[in-house]
Amino acid sequence: QKEPEAEAGRLEQLSVKKLRVVLFALCSSTEQAAEHFRSPPRRIQRWLRRFQALQDEPPAPSEGKYLSLEAEEKLAEWVLTQREQQLPVNEETLFQKATKIGRSLEGGFKISYEWAVRFMLRHHLSTHTRRGVSHPLPKEIQGNAGAFIEFVQRQIHAQELPPAMIAAVDEISLFLDAEILGSDDRKENALQTVGNGEPWCDLVLTVLADGSVLPALVISRGRPPAAAALPACVLLESKESGYGDDEIMELWAARVWRKHTECQRGSKGMLVLDCHRTHLSEEVLAVLSAAGTLPAVIPAGCSSRIQPLDVCIKRSVKNFLQKKWKERARELADSGCDSAALLQLLLGWLGEALEVIRDSPDLVRRSFLVASVLPGPDGDAGSPRRNGDVQEELIAALEEQLKLGKNRDSPGKFPRNDDATGDPEILHRLFEGESETESFYGFEEADLELMEI
Repeated sequence: QKEPEAEAGRLEQLSVKKLRVVLFALCSSTEQAAEHFRSPPRRIQRWLRRFQALQDEPPAPSEGKYLSLEAEEKLAEWVLTQREQQLPVNEETLFQKATKIGRSLEGGFKISYEWAVRFMLRHHLSTHTRRGVSHPLPKEIQGNAGAFIEFVQRQIHAQELPPAMIAAVDEISLFLDAEILGSDDRKENALQTVGNGEPWCDLVLTVLADGSVLPALVISRGRPPAAAALPACVLLESKESGYGDDEIMELWAARVWRKHTECQRGSKGMLVLDCHRTHLSEEVLAVLSAAGTLPAVIPAGCSSRIQPLDVCIKRSVKNFLQKKWKERARELADSGCDSAALLQLLLGWLGEALEVIRDSPDLVRRSFLVASVLPGPDGDAGSPRRNGDVQEELIAALEEQLKLGKNRDSPGKFPRNDDATGDPEILHRLFEGESETESFYGFEEADLELMEI
């Protein structure tokens, strides 16, 4: 059906209201934007396609002063590092950060939703993409990523590291919102994978370049399930007072990595991990050193391209756990299920996901190739386009095996960002009727001063 706005072959600019919905979808997912704004997902996707068709047109002169390319790249780096740490990237945080960067511009900086959507698309920051490895990173961190890949591949070759001793480790933090859980609606949104507070639990995942999956370590802050029956591939550490970031990696080093290396007869190894949190305490370094394991620390902002777990495994595990939660959320909440009982269910769901991944060693091996941690069969990393093709294939294959359904509106979706900007009543007050202006600041200067980023 032809778009009424596209009369006589001419595409009209999207209104502010529509741009705001599209921005939300790019920051999180079409599915969550549809829920937030009570708008059908297909309509949101149509708006996004229409905007992409306008991408080649330069912004109108009346739109004001925008960030330089260098400043935009700094903002893109910020988005990538926020996501690596599972911190919120949404309209509010994006506009605040952009305004801070833009204050240095002579004559000021004018934020608009059109600029924000253009920015997200121009820098390939949509969470929808299944081909992230095919897109370049911002210039400065692209150089860091290249140096990291060169270092890792050189060490693997020089030290003749066996695939069974080349590992990638990363964490998924899960946040359980007790207030939402106890409310009358939206219980399915109580489990989230983005948050600013203390996580309910952390899942530490480890995969090997030979296709193996090591046991996942679950770190729980709270009362453990009574006589928990754990899946074979899951280890649990639980303490009422919780654990510090350094303690988490120390537990992982002792319970997962040391046990694995003891079976490898003294082979040297390499551990690929990101630079966030306190991964490398003295205790962790001591375990790695004793096991002859070299830590390879991914530069900030680069994980989405060169962390094998980020290529397809983590996003699919997150989506699987959220799908399972949404299927059971209302029933669990209505039955007064406590945190320990919920943790028991989570352990079972994680076990299901890990069994699927363990039965797919080729997918795990290819994740290391696509992330360029391992050189390809011809000795070189694959081309970005080829790697993008393979990444898309791997994500589709794993989602099919996990029964995540075809064409979920946003394959790499993040949980909803439950901030005031998404409240339907506030949106109604801000946008009564169709606004004619394509620029909207949305924040008072005093509000911007409150949040240091």
